[in-house]
Amino acid sequence: MESALQTIEQMAPEIVPSLMIPLAGRMLLVPTVTVAEMVAFAQPKPVENSPDWLLGDFYWRDLRVPLLSFEVLNGEALPEVQAKSRVAVFNHSGIDDDLPFIAIATQGIPKLARVSADDISVNEDGRCQAFDRLHATLNGENVVIPEVTALENVYLEWRRNG
Repeated sequence: MESALQTIEQMAPEIVPSLMIPLAGRMLLVPTVTVAEMVAFAQPKPVENSPDWLLGDFYWRDLRVPLLSFEVLNGEALPEVQAKSRVAVFNHSGIDDDLPFIAIATQGIPKLARVSADDISVNEDGRCQAFDRLHATLNGENVVIPEVTALENVYLEWRRNG
């Protein structure tokens, strides 16, 4: 009888359609199902008494979505908005149904990537910061897999206590 792990491994897709999302100083790698939509950057509506990492409320499809700075959350300076800046609207991970989407500001247009086990490897030299899940190398390019639930949790915690 096969173990549950073997069954799960056999069900796992051989290729994961993904997006490489450019940020200041790093490239995020996320499965395409994680991202609801990539949209043009528009100035968010400021939120009173919010932390530096909360850029404001971004209006997307008639919804108010919190727009975060991944860089500021990781202790870095806020990057300047560029003509090619975009917003990545992430689907929620299921930790709170009252937060259906969360968004981060990006530094450019994402690239599609088809990721297979042969194309990616863990980058042991990469130092994970608070919102990094893993540093990896994809076809020779350094990428960071973000911790999306941590993004949601930091916002939800601020909203409860802020």
